[in-house]
Amino acid sequence: MMLVLIQSGLASLTMGLNALSIHNAVMILIGCLLLYLGIKKDYEPLLLVPIGFGAVLVNIPLSGLMEEGGLLRHFYDFGVINEVFPCLIFIGIGAMTDFSPLLENPRIILLGAAGQFGIFLTLLLALGLGFDLLDSVAIGIIGACDGPTSIYVTSKYAPHLLGAVSVAAYSYMALVPLIQPPIMRMLTTDREKKIKMEYPTKTVSKSLKTVFPLAVTIVTCLIAPMGTPLMGMLMLGNLMKESGVVSRLTKASENEIANAVTLLLGLSIGATMQGAAFLKPQTLLILGLGLMAILLDTVMGVLFGKLMCAFTGGKINPLIGAAGISAYPMAARVAQTEGRRYDTNNWLLMHAMGANTGGQVGSIMAAGIMLSVLKGMGLG
Repeated sequence: MMLVLIQSGLASLTMGLNALSIHNAVMILIGCLLLYLGIKKDYEPLLLVPIGFGAVLVNIPLSGLMEEGGLLRHFYDFGVINEVFPCLIFIGIGAMTDFSPLLENPRIILLGAAGQFGIFLTLLLALGLGFDLLDSVAIGIIGACDGPTSIYVTSKYAPHLLGAVSVAAYSYMALVPLIQPPIMRMLTTDREKKIKMEYPTKTVSKSLKTVFPLAVTIVTCLIAPMGTPLMGMLMLGNLMKESGVVSRLTKASENEIANAVTLLLGLSIGATMQGAAFLKPQTLLILGLGLMAILLDTVMGVLFGKLMCAFTGGKINPLIGAAGISAYPMAARVAQTEGRRYDTNNWLLMHAMGANTGGQVGSIMAAGIMLSVLKGMGLG
């Protein structure tokens, strides 16, 4: 009897190890890589750490975390499938966003629009490679360089791609300082890189900053109603910040709520990275297309910046065009850093922040337009 108990105990101790597949092992290593990038390299640690750890957890055999009734399954069903987490995060982003640089120079919003071209170009490319329409929309939205938007769209129309799309979106957001500079240097001349942009002498009034989020909500949501959950939550957070009358709600939105939801969202994304489902040639293709989307965004933003430079008689530095994506405020810092490489007295940050906040609005608007078109086609 004792021998039987010992053998049974040893069998149970090795149960998980015996059930470990090569797919699980590879995904555990990938999870560890994400943890390394977040902890050691400081690439978006608030997201890569919970995503990486979630990937490790879900690939431990027999854990049951993503089975019906499992812990991570509860997080996923409540926050991702029901689209709650992305919307809550946007309240926090709105509470932390300052639209003053954009309001001081409204024409900069055109760079935010140009920075979304990669979404639609990649969508067409994905269709050409054989993906169906809904999958192509989810892949194209990686070009928003906006994790919550990518998750919202993908969970709605292509939940089977959520792991690949979300990992691509957040990884490329973290890698913006490595992805964008070579393109910015290649597409601009030395003279353009050294252009100094004037700062407005008149500051934006509190009234305008308070009215702006309400006006943007009404206008953009009437144009693209399906984007209302994202745009509405972003602008609600900003309205609370600018109104100054609900400071407790603003602080909770940008701190406690944003932090808790980011943790749960990261774990939920990691939970979608189960080895058998994630390790497919299709995943590598999606990652490649996602990178192409970010590259095209940057190219189009810089080229449109060059066009604005020509039309304004050299008053716009094309480098800020690269900040027209939604990687806020990282892309703006990249533009500032690149400008100072060629002239240490060139301060582009606030202009780039204007383009960057324009990119935030532009990415949600692009997603809203695509969702509204799909709805009109009877696919939503």
